[in-house]
Amino acid sequence: MQCNKCACFERKLAANSAPSLLGIKAASLMSLDNTELDVYAGVDSFNRRAARRGLKIKVLCQCGQRVLLMLYDERLLDRLLCDERRRGVLERCGYGRLLSSEQCLDRLSARCAQHKDFPHEIGIFLDYPVEDVEGFMVHKGCDFKLCGYWKVYGDEEKARCTFRKYDKCRRYLCNKLGEGLNLYQILKLS
Repeated sequence: MQCNKCACFERKLAANSAPSLLGIKAASLMSLDNTELDVYAGVDSFNRRAARRGLKIKVLCQCGQRVLLMLYDERLLDRLLCDERRRGVLERCGYGRLLSSEQCLDRLSARCAQHKDFPHEIGIFLDYPVEDVEGFMVHKGCDFKLCGYWKVYGDEEKARCTFRKYDKCRRYLCNKLGEGLNLYQILKLS
């Protein structure tokens, strides 16, 4: 039988990271309350069990009781960060040209911890379209065409289609959890 805090952690992962857990999105972001559940124990357990599938959770920063986490698929993130246009955005934000994906995540984590301005280049890691990340930076979050999982400045119809896919992933995982399976059984990680 699964402990309540473990089940709660899994439900939060499913609700916030379903597309990444199911392999259609490179990374997902979530902010969890460390007093509500043992976030660090959940992260350690997940990383041990999901390592063979290339899934990882990185703690980006902690601010008070909140812990900011990024769940990512190593292979998808590596492929994503090889894109020249995405690398260009990261370079303009102070990331080195030849940094590995892990080094880029470490740099992102350092920028999150600085607490000055939230690092808006995070959209590059979260698999948002480059034109939307750049649009957000230029327009400072205003004048967008559509707001869903991110603010859309480019292809509105393509974004709507992606949002529907993400919703479908979330429903699938949450329904399976509701049937009594745990996340590791659903993802065939146990």
